[in-house]
Amino acid sequence: MIYDLQKASMWKRISAFLCDIIVFCIVAVGIALVLSTVLGIDAQQEKMVAICDQHAQSYGLSDFMTKEELDGALSIAMTQERFDTLTKEQQDIFNKASETLFQNEEYLHAYGMAYQLALLVLTFSILISHLILEFAIPLWFKNGQTIGKKIFGVAVMRIDGVKVSPLILLVRTVLGKYAVETMIPVFSLLSLLFGTANNLTGILLIVLAGSEIALLIFTPARTPLHDMLASTVTVDFASQMIFDSPEELLEYKKKLHAESVAPHGFWEASAQDEQIEQVEQVEQVEQTVEDTAEETVAEDSIDEEQNS
Repeated sequence: MIYDLQKASMWKRISAFLCDIIVFCIVAVGIALVLSTVLGIDAQQEKMVAICDQHAQSYGLSDFMTKEELDGALSIAMTQERFDTLTKEQQDIFNKASETLFQNEEYLHAYGMAYQLALLVLTFSILISHLILEFAIPLWFKNGQTIGKKIFGVAVMRIDGVKVSPLILLVRTVLGKYAVETMIPVFSLLSLLFGTANNLTGILLIVLAGSEIALLIFTPARTPLHDMLASTVTVDFASQMIFDSPEELLEYKKKLHAESVAPHGFWEASAQDEQIEQVEQVEQVEQTVEDTAEETVAEDSIDEEQNS
């Protein structure tokens, strides 16, 4: 395990992402089916089909429209190429039927309800899927690991090396992944599909896509937008040290500092001991010299007395 940032390789991250996307689609579709049944979207669509069928019969559309075009239709419509093959009289009948259909209050109510419920199902199925796969499961696995990240050995931590908290993981999931990276593109594409988009929609999509690409290319840790918003980073789980708390990180830094200065302190203490030992040796030599000198003086005094 290494304290420095150990970035997960791009192939690991891409593999984990693709795995998570597959699981996400399966879960989201399942949740959407359940919500559709509970909220009764099918009932509104069946009402629309019944009203369309009544209009088709009252205007005699079955005389020039095929069974495939009429059966189960939610509206009276056909392609421009198909419309051009009709006679002038048939075109007038078709236009009149289509116009009166969208003046039918019962049909408009069913259409509005079906549209609103569809948006509700789409929004909540994506939100619930994110909360399950990007929040609940990483809390269970720990270290921010989704199913894909768990399989490919990738983890998520704070940029300072501390384990992600539930609050940070929630911000990363709801604000980053759900709101910004998923729902903005989804609603932009829906507006393009239904013809309600404007220039701002295209600019927003371009800016969002460009920001993601730029962050992945130019940031040192290849940090996507959701990690940038949550101050997290994706790392290689096998080699990265992840601390449980800031206090544990601080203690580890203190330990590293103590180990780094310990050799210097040891040699400094050894040098001091050596100096003390040398001083003691010099003092012993000086004392020996003094004792020898005193003995010599005493012997000389005795010899002088004897001679006299």
